[in-house]
Formats: sequence, C-alpha cells, structure tokens
Amino acid sequence: MAPSTPVRHAWRVLTGLLAITGVLFGINALGVYAFQASSWTPDLALDLQGGTQIILAAQTTDGAEPDAEQLQQAVSIIRQRVDASGVGEADVATEGGRNIVVQIPGQADEATRQRIQSSAQLQLRPVLFAGSPSTSFVGEDGNATPYPTPDPNLPSTPTASPTNASDPAYITPALQAQFLAFDCANPAVDPAQAPADQPLITCGLNDGQKYILGPVELDGTDISDATNGQEQNTGRWAVNLVFNDQGTQKFGEISQRLYGAQPPLNQFAFVLDGSVLSAPEMRGVIVDGRPSITGNFTQESSKALADQLKYGALPLSFQVVSSDTVSATLGSQQLQVGFIAGLIGLGLVAIYSLIVYRALGTVIIASLAVMAVLTYVTLCILAWRMGFRLSLAGVAGLIVTIGFTADSFIVYFERIRDELRDGKSITAAVEDGWARAKRTIYISKSINILAAVVLYILADATVKGFAFTLGLTTAIDILIFILFTHPVMQLLARTRFFGNGHPLSGMDPAALGAVYRGRAQFRAPAAAAVSGRANRSRGEAQRRQTIAERKRAELAAAQGNTRPTKEGDD
Repeated sequence: MAPSTPVRHAWRVLTGLLAITGVLFGINALGVYAFQASSWTPDLALDLQGGTQIILAAQTTDGAEPDAEQLQQAVSIIRQRVDASGVGEADVATEGGRNIVVQIPGQADEATRQRIQSSAQLQLRPVLFAGSPSTSFVGEDGNATPYPTPDPNLPSTPTASPTNASDPAYITPALQAQFLAFDCANPAVDPAQAPADQPLITCGLNDGQKYILGPVELDGTDISDATNGQEQNTGRWAVNLVFNDQGTQKFGEISQRLYGAQPPLNQFAFVLDGSVLSAPEMRGVIVDGRPSITGNFTQESSKALADQLKYGALPLSFQVVSSDTVSATLGSQQLQVGFIAGLIGLGLVAIYSLIVYRALGTVIIASLAVMAVLTYVTLCILAWRMGFRLSLAGVAGLIVTIGFTADSFIVYFERIRDELRDGKSITAAVEDGWARAKRTIYISKSINILAAVVLYILADATVKGFAFTLGLTTAIDILIFILFTHPVMQLLARTRFFGNGHPLSGMDPAALGAVYRGRAQFRAPAAAAVSGRANRSRGEAQRRQTIAERKRAELAAAQGNTRPTKEGDD
C-alpha cells in the first residue's frame, strides 16, 4: 500500500533539511580546504580571544592638542576602515586628548595596520614633467656625478603667469634643479606636506618615475565612492572612482584640456600621501565622473586603497606609539561559564520536556540538537564570509534563544493535546494542531526578529553581538520548526506507540480527559463514579477550555437535562 500524502510530504521535507545541512557543511569545507580562509570553530571576539592593540598619537603642525571633533571624526573613519577590511567586533576609542586606541581580535596583518594609520590624502595633479629617478649624471670622464644642491639664487618665479595647472611655465630653473637633485629614497622635504597651490616634485610608487606635478585640481573630498575591480580588457586590478557633482564637473573640464596634448602634458597623476599611484594618459573626455586608477595593484592592495578613499582622509596625521598583543578582557573562564550556563539551560529544558510531555520530549531534544548543529556551522561560515566574531554578548543571545525555541514546541504540543481533548484522532490532532499553532508561532518569532533588528541598528557595538545571534537563531528556529519538528510528528503519529496513545507517549487521550480513547474506541457517557486520575484529567480539560468552548458545553448540558413534555402528562 502506498504511503499517505502526509508521510510522503514529511519525508520530502526531512530530505530537504538534510540537503540544506549538507550544503552548509560543504560551503564551510570549501572555505577550510580550498580557500584556507575558514575554520571548523567560530571566531571569537576581543573580549574572549584577545588580540592586537594599536595606539595612535595625533600629530599637529604646531604641537597643540588636537580638536576633539577631529579626533571623533578620525575614530569614525578608522572604525569604518576596519569594518570594511572584514574584521568584526573591533574596538576603536579615544584615550586622553591626543591618542586613539584600536583593538582588533586576533593578530592584525600588515595590510590592516596600514589601512588604520594611513591618512589617504588623495590629490589629483596634472603632470608637467616626468623623468628618471636618478640623482646623478655621467660626465665627460664617464663617471657618475651627483647633481649639486640647488643654488638658492636660481630664479624661482615663473617668467610668465601660468594660465592653468598644466602650464609648463611653472617649471622654473630653481624647480628644475630641485627635480634633478631630488632623491626618491630619501627626500629632503616630505612631498605630502607640499602646498596644494604650488607644483610638487615627487616619485611614483610603482613605475620608477620622478615627476614634476602642477597644483592640486581635485582632492579626496570630491570623491563620493570608490570600489576595486578588474578591467575587462586587461584583467588588471583597478580602483574605480565616482566623483560628486562638483568633482564630475571639474574632472570633465580637466579631461577636455588634457585630451590630445603632447606627453607628458596629457597625463593626470593620482597622488596618495605625496606619492604618485598612477599617472595615466587622458585618452578621452570623461564627463560622467567615473575614472579609474590603474597600476601594479593586487586584489588586496586595490581593495585597501578603495576603502581608504571611500571613507575619506583622516583629519589628522597619526604616529603609531605602540602595537602590542593584549589578552582577552574577559578570558576563557568567562567563555566556559557561558557555555556551562547554556548546557544547564538545555538540561533543564530537556528534563522539563520529558516530565511534562514524556516521549514527546525527545522530539524537543532532537529539534534543539539539529538547531545547534545548523547554528554552529552557520557561525563558522559567517566568520569566513562576513568577519563575524562571537562575543560574550553573542553567547548570551544563544542562551536566551533556548527559551524562545522551547516556547514554539510547547505551543505546538499543547495545540495537539487540545485537539485530542476534542475527540479527534491522533493523526488528525497533529495536522489540526499544526494549522492552529503555526500562526501563533510565526507572529511570535516575527516580533523577536523585528526586536533583534531594531536592537542591532540602534544599540551600542557591545550589544550588537547579542542582537545578531538572537535574530539568527530565531530565524533558524522557524526553519527547524517547519522542516524538522512537524514532519517528525507526522511520522510518529503513524507509529503504534504514538498512534495508539501509549501512556508514556505524552498523547494518551484518556490521561488528557478526552472523549476519544484510541483508534475507534470511545468512552461511553456514563454517570458512574470514575477514578481520581480521570477526575483530575477531566478537571484539567475543563480548565483548558476557552470561554466559547465552556459556553457550548454548558448549553449542551442544559439541553440534555431538558426533557420534552409528553402529551397527557399532568
């Protein structure tokens, strides 16, 4: 005989859950063995694992204390940079009136350190001259002779007033002598400190060139967005810029001026902290405000630069005062306490379930076990893909979810028992109880998820871990309720132990005070004395009645006690 439709549906749903579990484990295994970027244990946050502490001291030109507003702006930019790098649960705060303390879980790599402390002051300057980075020349005798120190008496004022930033009139004899003597490896003056309205002598980071650049025409404040990606034609990594409205207009005018000019006057240099990242030729008029920076970038370096440019330049320059490894602020002992509390909670829920629901309690325990497996592997994947780290607040969210999950099972099982008290068969009670319970559970879980989302958005960073794990596990709870608990109940209701209402099954109609005893067995409505246990069961059934059910029962009892008057009676 072919299995019934509910049985086929239950097996299909359980197979789907098994497939989902396999996919999650496969994704994490791919990250562990193929990309070597994931792990079989969730990453821990700073309060549980410890990490790296970097102290940055703000530097001002006059040595005065930095402005508090500038410090807070720097804190915001650094936090955005750290979050963009994939490091979760980092702590960035001010210390005193000059320092910023950055604490990162685990060991910070060099790219993360550079991303934190780099000021990322982007300037866009036209190229006036480009040449070899050499600081010496070969004389008539064949020997290399260093260029002399520029004579201070050389003319330093242009003979004709420059008409635009690309005008070669900026190159005076004094500037030409400074260019020849400029040492890229050991510059006498920091190029990053050059005035924006004056020419700049600097070197390229990657192309081995020395440049004379015109005044600044655009800077980082004109950039609204920056992303990294690969060029379609060459496959090289590039940083794609998006200018704001003002920057788009300026860059359009610049591209019109440079396009078609003779090299190197057709080049436009992207200067980061005084060094030339790239000086591409202007090969067209760009009026959409979306140029690209190309160079010898890797995927990591292009992303780091894009993050720096996207989140702006630091309003102050900083010097690394110290970089140390710090121990966990709460330590492994607190983590053990948290897990012990979770195990105690699970144990109490299991004991309560077995006492109240007897064999049905095993369904609750099995559902919690499946939920624990899915939650664990999901946290491992999120640590790899999103940089999520489990903090003590996150552990608290996991523990709280145990109680919320038990509520779902209690609502469902009590609905099934109510249907049994109404005289339905066990298989019908499971289906009708599901139909009545799922609406209540969906509404309850939706409110929990909404509260977690609001808490994650509005709460402090230390509470975000609690909100995140609470929302995540609530969503997994709904998934387990649909894909595991109900299908298992559909299968168990068709077994002899549960289907016949065994006293230890938790679904014994007689113990629940129901009219229906078992398959095709009904209690006769007799007025004889019954046992104390039956009286207690009937009393429990009456207490669980709704107001409408109680009124119907009273009406039925009143109609049963009213006897029609026969014709001829006195």
